[in-house]
Amino acid sequence: MAGTGTGVRSSQAHDATPFLPGRRAGLPGLRKAAALCQGCPLYREATQTVFGEGDTDARVLLLGEQPGDQEDRQGRPFVGPAGGVLKRALADAGIDPEQVYVTNAVKHFKFTVPEGRKRRIHKAPTLREMTACRPWLVAELRVVSPKVVVALGGTAGKALLGPGFRVTEQRGALLPWPGLDENGDAGGAGGADEGISGLVATIHPSAVLRADDRAAVYDGLVADLRLVADVLASGLADGGGRARRGQDR
Repeated sequence: MAGTGTGVRSSQAHDATPFLPGRRAGLPGLRKAAALCQGCPLYREATQTVFGEGDTDARVLLLGEQPGDQEDRQGRPFVGPAGGVLKRALADAGIDPEQVYVTNAVKHFKFTVPEGRKRRIHKAPTLREMTACRPWLVAELRVVSPKVVVALGGTAGKALLGPGFRVTEQRGALLPWPGLDENGDAGGAGGADEGISGLVATIHPSAVLRADDRAAVYDGLVADLRLVADVLASGLADGGGRARRGQDR
């Protein structure tokens, strides 16, 4: 059932659904409503909601974990150093960075401040927090209607495939789309899962920045994204078979 969009707190402590606008809302309406979201406690400490952005007709939707420090301050996803890595990797993989949609599984920055320090340190969201924020992702998928979804990192993969997901084991292949829209298409605005052919998992671009051998880790990220480009070019995203990185080219 669609939310009321009134901003009234739900009786459930972790659920963004009551804050969603009607199912026919476009991205501007969703972004405006998300700015008022109090669907989980993370909104209390974060500077602002960081909603997704990009090409509204994108064939590729890239899903990260949550906003970082710079994203929280600027209100935009992937504007920090990891975002720079992602844009470069997309271009090197043959995907136009201006023709994708980027968002996060969780729309508020979760962090901790170590004693005696001022710098905010990223803290991974819980499965409960990711589940609470899922209605926003479902709404984004319904509007953008991508062909392929890319999970950037383990947390994004778990948000889509559950706690058993391991990026090291499941990256580099076109995985079946799990289906997220439990509410069907009763609102007449198109199903969130309609047209999505599969999921490709890869590392989060921030892993490149943390790596000892940045060149090798970056090359792996580009190879995974190149699989996405190959899937789109080959027609697999329009209903073809399964592809793996380095095969079926």
